[in-house]
Amino acid sequence: MDKKSSQHFLLAIYRSAIDAVNPEKCLYKFLPPKPPRGRTLVIGAGKAAASMAQTIESFWQDNISGLVVTRYGHGAECRLIEVVEAAHPVPDEAGMQAAARILELVQELTADDLVICLISGGGSALLTLPAEGITLGQKQTINKALLKSGATIAEINCVRKHLSAIKGGRLALACGAAKVVTLLISDVPGDDPALIASGPTLPDDTTCAQALAILNKYHIKVPVNIGAHLQSEAAETPKSTDPRFAHHSHHVVACAQDALEAAACAARMAGVTPYILSDSMEGEARDVGIVHAAIAKQIATHNQPFCKPCVLISGGETTVTVRGKGKGGRNAEFLLSLAIALNSHPGIYGLACDTDGIDGSETNAGAVCSPDSLDIAREKNCDPRAMLDNNDGYGFFDAIGDLVVSGPTRTNVNDFRAILIL
Repeated sequence: MDKKSSQHFLLAIYRSAIDAVNPEKCLYKFLPPKPPRGRTLVIGAGKAAASMAQTIESFWQDNISGLVVTRYGHGAECRLIEVVEAAHPVPDEAGMQAAARILELVQELTADDLVICLISGGGSALLTLPAEGITLGQKQTINKALLKSGATIAEINCVRKHLSAIKGGRLALACGAAKVVTLLISDVPGDDPALIASGPTLPDDTTCAQALAILNKYHIKVPVNIGAHLQSEAAETPKSTDPRFAHHSHHVVACAQDALEAAACAARMAGVTPYILSDSMEGEARDVGIVHAAIAKQIATHNQPFCKPCVLISGGETTVTVRGKGKGGRNAEFLLSLAIALNSHPGIYGLACDTDGIDGSETNAGAVCSPDSLDIAREKNCDPRAMLDNNDGYGFFDAIGDLVVSGPTRTNVNDFRAILIL
């Protein structure tokens, strides 16, 4: 394959991955029966929340109502379930008001009622409701600091749960006697339901002490009132031993592994042997890029551990410790690090994109790279190493015309990476 067909192949298997985790394809199999009495209330949050709500409406035409909150630009047209758009990854007033309204909706439910909670990645920021005595501005400041620190999603969500009036199982308990069924699209490595969107309807076994330790680990200073809150009983989340969760259930309806397997199937149909490395890779994006490059070069040079032609596929959620002032999400950072480590090695092409269609805070899903990426960049007076040091992966791939712009996909199973070795 030449450059054009190689990039076309990588984009095609990325689209296959996205299609496999579209709520239209995976949600209906997990819908519970509607209650014979009572009402069905649909609530939720996340980048896929609107499309999940839309899917429910396509199956159930009556006796449902509710509200879900999603990221700006990720909405979908619904007739019975209200869709509110809010900010991500840093929460805003719209998200806080939506969270408060959801708490109001679940009041005074009975044992005859059913709550379907639709949860997907991004829900932590979108469903924000600070605990009593904590302001939205304080939560925004801590959230920004955690996002820049290189903390893992599990660490970030541990802190979020203990500063919230709705996360870490609190929303489920607010539903009273009603049966709560949570349907989740997982964007977290390992697919732990309690981690997805900080588990608003799942019990939480992390502690305030752990949240404080995380803040200390990343040298994040907190106001006196937050420090006092995290040392109080009010900040503790309901645990898995709490009997009030006994009549609730949850199902992960789509995850990274589903997307990777669909991409692998598409690769085989195109005549390229796929190898799924992992669905749950974590670590600094630039370090993961270096490791991927080393494996790709070993295959290209020695046909070890796999024979070329092949494509390496992986998922998970890397992190970026922000040191510079450039633009770029973790996928662009991974791919720029990969390109630098490959050093124009012939016959190796890469793609790294977020499955939600947005890499970080920019408009691109990610990018693609080719053996000539570094040469093209230098012709445009771009210094790849300096741009990586400045966390400017977006700027690098924008300069060489290799950004991938898909628009919001309205689903989210996190990072998708594919490396083609010919």
